[in-house]
Amino acid sequence: MKITRQQVENVAVLARLELSDAETEMFTGQMDAILAYVDKLNELDTTGIVPTSHAVPMENAFRADEVRPSMGVENALGNAPGRIEDFFRVPKVIE
Repeated sequence: MKITRQQVENVAVLARLELSDAETEMFTGQMDAILAYVDKLNELDTTGIVPTSHAVPMENAFRADEVRPSMGVENALGNAPGRIEDFFRVPKVIE
């Protein structure tokens, strides 16, 4: 095993999780299986492979900034259920 029960308990303490004995055993097995899979992936020859952050090439999808008129107070507050002058009226949440 690559990971021990003690390591799982340590991670649970750091994450502030309270695990039962059954959960600790289950997570120990699952985390060990994950680490075994990563070891298997490490066996692959990746020389000449360029690291990528996306599977497909991406370009900036944002539009260029342009100055445009805003929607205006009347349009923004037109469907508001409550309104005080130029502001949304909301229920009081602090006493």
